[in-house]
Amino acid sequence: MPDRGGGPSGPRIRVGRPSRRVRTLLMTLGVLAVLGMAFTMFAGFWTDWLWYRSVNYSSVFTTTLWTKIGLFSVFGLLMALAVGFNIWLAHRLRPPLSAMSMEQQNLDRYRMGIAPYKKWLLFGITALVGLIAGASASGQWRTWLMWVNGVPFGEKDPQFKLDVAFYAFDLPWYRFLLGFGFAAAILSVIAAALTHYLYGGLRVTSPGARATAAATGHLSVLIGIFVALKAVAYWLDRYGLAVKSSDFRATDNWTGLRYVDANAYLPAKTILFCIAVICALLFFATIWRRTWQLPVIGFGLMVLSAILIGGLYPAIVQKFQVQPNEQAKEAPYVEKNLEATRKAYGIDGTKVTDYSGTSKTEDKTTLRDDVPSTASIRIMDPNIVSPTFQQLQQIRNYYAFPNNLDVDRYAKDGKDQDTVIGLRELNLAGIPKKNWINNHFRYTHGYGVVAAEGTSADAQGRPNFTESDLPSEGDLGTYEQRIYYGEKTDTYSIVGGPQKEIDYSDDNGEKTTSYKGDSGVSLSNPVNRAAYAVAFGEPQILYSGAIGDGSRILYNRTPKERVEAVAPWLTIDGDAYPAVVDGRIQWIVDAYTTTNGYPYSSRTTLGDTTADSLTATNDNRAVVAQQNQVNYIRNSVKATVDAYTGKVKLFQWDTKDPVLKTWMKAFPNTVEPKSDISKSLMDHLRYPQDLFKVQRELLTRYHVKDATTFLSGSEVWQVPDDPTNRSGSAVPPYYLSMKMPDQKAQAFSLTTTFTPNGRDNLSAFMAVDADPGTGDYGKIRILKLPTNTTVNGPKQVQSQFNSQEDIAESIRLLRGGDSEVEYGNLLTVPLDGGLLYVEPVYVRGGGLKYPLLRKVLVTYGGQTAFENTLDEALNKVFGADGPATEPPDEGDTTTPPPTSDNPTVQQALEDAQKAFDAGQEALKKNDWEAYGKAQKDLEDALRRAEDAQAEASRTGGSGGGESKPSGSPSGSPSPKPSS
Repeated sequence: MPDRGGGPSGPRIRVGRPSRRVRTLLMTLGVLAVLGMAFTMFAGFWTDWLWYRSVNYSSVFTTTLWTKIGLFSVFGLLMALAVGFNIWLAHRLRPPLSAMSMEQQNLDRYRMGIAPYKKWLLFGITALVGLIAGASASGQWRTWLMWVNGVPFGEKDPQFKLDVAFYAFDLPWYRFLLGFGFAAAILSVIAAALTHYLYGGLRVTSPGARATAAATGHLSVLIGIFVALKAVAYWLDRYGLAVKSSDFRATDNWTGLRYVDANAYLPAKTILFCIAVICALLFFATIWRRTWQLPVIGFGLMVLSAILIGGLYPAIVQKFQVQPNEQAKEAPYVEKNLEATRKAYGIDGTKVTDYSGTSKTEDKTTLRDDVPSTASIRIMDPNIVSPTFQQLQQIRNYYAFPNNLDVDRYAKDGKDQDTVIGLRELNLAGIPKKNWINNHFRYTHGYGVVAAEGTSADAQGRPNFTESDLPSEGDLGTYEQRIYYGEKTDTYSIVGGPQKEIDYSDDNGEKTTSYKGDSGVSLSNPVNRAAYAVAFGEPQILYSGAIGDGSRILYNRTPKERVEAVAPWLTIDGDAYPAVVDGRIQWIVDAYTTTNGYPYSSRTTLGDTTADSLTATNDNRAVVAQQNQVNYIRNSVKATVDAYTGKVKLFQWDTKDPVLKTWMKAFPNTVEPKSDISKSLMDHLRYPQDLFKVQRELLTRYHVKDATTFLSGSEVWQVPDDPTNRSGSAVPPYYLSMKMPDQKAQAFSLTTTFTPNGRDNLSAFMAVDADPGTGDYGKIRILKLPTNTTVNGPKQVQSQFNSQEDIAESIRLLRGGDSEVEYGNLLTVPLDGGLLYVEPVYVRGGGLKYPLLRKVLVTYGGQTAFENTLDEALNKVFGADGPATEPPDEGDTTTPPPTSDNPTVQQALEDAQKAFDAGQEALKKNDWEAYGKAQKDLEDALRRAEDAQAEASRTGGSGGGESKPSGSPSGSPSPKPSS
């Protein structure tokens, strides 16, 4: 055939079917692609199952999985049947003959085109809507489990006299069913209408009737079902008023009925319900009447009623009845909100006491002896001294401490002592050489606890360590020091196989170990290895020779991750903290049960109310599920995570909480009874910070109990901004052992301050007993200051401190050179009617990369002192010496960095500093010979200083005390060489 393009003719190229080999190859590739996708899906499912089984919470996985599958199947099938049946019915009710019109002739082509594929098209449409509906329903597994396992609260709402469980557990499920019903009705109407139109049951431009009698009856029934569902919605909306949020006066998240709700919206919803029922019946009657006239009139009446009765009438009531006399009209409903909110957040037992804010004692010297018994003032700020721990106790670059340390209590000499504590966790950023083996096989764990007294510092301003060095030694005794699970451990490790792990290094070289715990998932099975290779996107897991018999993979290693995974129905506190309990390091995690359905209780957003200056700079301190809006919260569970085995235990803490009881029914045998908490663990439990922050935010408004004061807004408080930094965020609460005016002895407490809304003077001080060992655990006390006088608040105290001339000059000197001044926690302590403020001041500068305690600010009764030690500052403020105490042990003193008038002592100290600096320089160069010589010179210099000091003391000379070079921990061996 000649070429129509005009070009040269040539042989014809025959294009036919691909060869058998090509077809086989393409088919093979297609099968492999399908198998690959299937195995990828299987890998995610299988690894999740293996993990839950490894932590002995497989029931959580199976219960959640089967619930999701059940909801997906039931509601997906119901939606598919509803839509499919109505498409089938519309097709069956089609007219036998099409009208002779251009519209129907055009539709004939579509009807003929889909005729051979009608069954497949029907199946495809129903499958698609079923999959979408099923996926949406499976996400409601929590709602279903709470509804089917709901436990009564034993409390009734004040409007409808229904148990709170109806609003918390039942109403959300009914609303889901209603929403599903609306979706099914709307999709069915759309599908049926399109089918009727396609087959001539509905006509737009054809002459004659616009719809056949069959189409009219079919669509009328569907619309009647939709309107009937709307009637149900109006009825449920009546109860929904009890948990409806609105902006109202003193609160942005007011919940519950107001005057206009009870007297306008509530009767309006009842009337609309009746109208909707009548309208639905009119639509159903169309089956016999075959006319749209009455249903359309009824539907129009319902829409008009919704506008007039449901919208305009309540607006008129609000405008002409409520606003002219709002306080009288709203007062009864405000009282209901006050009572419900205080009960839902556990603040109904708050004790508010008037407090003068000024001391009545004229001779302030007599108060000096009362300070130690009133509070164990913590001058080690856990949010400041982490770099100090890092510098003095990191010891190896592949260890690190969290940015914010924790405060706990440990017994010493028979007395509890506030202790700043942190774990030496694994820091992969500091390993000498990064590769897959080092990152995941050799460097696998941290090592040891480091702890320091909270109430003292050594002569150089460093922490007085009670547990230190590597391996850690001190007051905590013997315990398993390896840390495989921690806040900074966010990558997987493969342990227990042929590849040895680095344990720690000392003067005798590198120590290795192999994990002996039963945590993690075994990789000895090739299927498991393949699944994890796919799930983690790491092919080497499949074929690496470093994995063999006994190899186990550890992941989900942060305490909060593990607790949230095994109890997905809990909200996790932002601050997990470590404790040494019965010879093991345990992470303690506070967990909450919440609901958004407590009638009349105002709502709060957890992420907003728990934010402070610490969460602003450290995401790890933020509460899990920050966007959750709740109006009921309980610290119902105390959880522990073993730092070595990763074992998770959940303990029932609030034995009365109905929400927890509901979840315990849904997930039986996952929460252990409170009686199983050991005495040694109980000693380290504490009142959680995030719950306290939520409660203090609510108490800025809900500390008042009468509606008149609440409505006036005259006593609205605010949480002050943190005056010690420039974050602009709220001051964090502080743990402190102290005694409130009505207490007979100190108790470990969590404290905060309040200021009036928009002002900086102090309006109240709040403390909660945070020690479970006391009978008042959880009792909130508020000291309310008078409104007719002003008492300085935290910001004013800080401002006064910064502006006082002699203090400002001292700060300027401390900032000399390249030094920086850092302000520690500004602690507030009630004392004899007044308020004692204490703030440690740290200096970070010179050659040091970490802060040292240099000064302490104390303010009381208008007197301010800025001295080297807490005792000196207290003595100056009160004009008296403190109570006599035993001479402090070496390395356990709060005296300032001394100076010496004795030339011999001074020279020895200078030699010691030079030797220490030389040792540090040798460490950087890994020059062990030079380091050993420097250590010997350091010991000789310190010995000479001690001898000279003793001689000066014996002869009456001025020795000035012992000093050690800055950077070497007092009372502790010098840092060991870094690898």
